Amino acid sequence: MAPPAEPDVDDLAAGVRAGDRRALARAITLVESTRADHRERAEALVADLLPGSGGSVRLGISGPPGVGKSTFIEAFGTHLTRLGRRVAVLAVDPSSTRSRGSILGDKTRMESLSRDPAAFVRPSPSGGALGGVTRRTREAIVLCEAAGFDVVLVETVGVGQSEIAVADLTDLFVLLASPAGGDDLQGIKRGIMELADLVVVTKADGDLAAAANHAAADIRRALHLMRPRHAEVDPQVLLVSSPTGGGVPEVWEAVAAAHGALAGSGALVRMRSDQARAALWTELRGALEERLRADPAVSAALPGIEAAVAAGDLAPGAGARRLLDAWRPAPPPT
Repeated sequence: MAPPAEPDVDDLAAGVRAGDRRALARAITLVESTRADHRERAEALVADLLPGSGGSVRLGISGPPGVGKSTFIEAFGTHLTRLGRRVAVLAVDPSSTRSRGSILGDKTRMESLSRDPAAFVRPSPSGGALGGVTRRTREAIVLCEAAGFDVVLVETVGVGQSEIAVADLTDLFVLLASPAGGDDLQGIKRGIMELADLVVVTKADGDLAAAANHAAADIRRALHLMRPRHAEVDPQVLLVSSPTGGGVPEVWEAVAAAHGALAGSGALVRMRSDQARAALWTELRGALEERLRADPAVSAALPGIEAAVAAGDLAPGAGARRLLDAWRPAPPPT
């Protein structure tokens, strides 16, 4: 049986512009592909759609495991669609560093939002990417904006020092915290807390309501000692009950006010320009590593050098230099 025909880039772009969610899903699959022929077509697609992007509120959302990210995003996204917003959720799923396998369960956990015609939920494997966001998340944001989604939520994997990569993709960063208070704060790295434009304490209902208020007070004291990420935004701490929707409207009001302050001051344009510049270097590093690993001479030398470094017989810097010396880049086409 012949494999299905590859979608034409022009047809795919037209479908994305029309807001066709199936076309958008196929477009994101294309940009996430690592096949060389797919990358050429993906770059052509992104270049075609790039002029129609940039019109959304880009919001990064993270928090420790068990804090209720997916439950909050479903309640938050549903609130936004009721307000007439179109919401895209890029939920980055954890991947095994060994098998690169991924659970990809976010769409199941956001069942109601996934069925909302004004929403689009896309789980993507992180592939072990630094920062808990896929290497192609930035391109996926461009595609979602070109499809007419005016709020793009990027849910990242857990919380760790490397998760600051989400700040290079989004306009604002929302940190979710549980009602565990001080104990939970110990698990949140200072570098993550400093990036937060808004902290949302979840599960603020029932028996946990008092604990949530105590946690919020602890976080406010901690934030008071930190320098805000943006001079225009004073980080707030809000309480939310995702199952009941309590506090969710206030979260959007805070996000909208902060985003408006960034846009009005010109900081948003400057920040996105800086992010694009940083993305260029991220792409360059990734492409160079791919070419390096694909080089036959490097592939032959790599196992021995890795073994020597792992055994402590060779310094990592010296090993890297040997691999670079072995690399024979192909000459540019004439």
